[in-house]
Amino acid sequence: MSSRSPQDLADGRPGPAFTVTLDGREIEALPGRTVAAALWSEGVTSWRATRVGGAPRGVFRGIGICYDCPVTVTVTVTVTVNDRPNQRACLVPLHPGDATRTQ
Repeated sequence: MSSRSPQDLADGRPGPAFTVTLDGREIEALPGRTVAAALWSEGVTSWRATRVGGAPRGVFRGIGICYDCPVTVTVTVTVTVNDRPNQRACLVPLHPGDATRTQ
């Protein structure tokens, strides 16, 4: 059991930023951030388009159960992380050196 108090956690600070790539472009991420959070911090709010109409889409709920596209094969906003396709951008934490591609 941890001896850290809620106050210790409230005053916590992230570790140092590290570099990952998004579609070949280097971006910085903080420890514990998900792919979606890192994209948002870089100003990227959309990384896919709807099948009908091509409307831009990013994170809908951000909890891993997205109903934004219920009739498509891919049922959430996904990205490829380190050559693993169909990763949920709102759930996958980034690590130093990760390579992320939009699908």
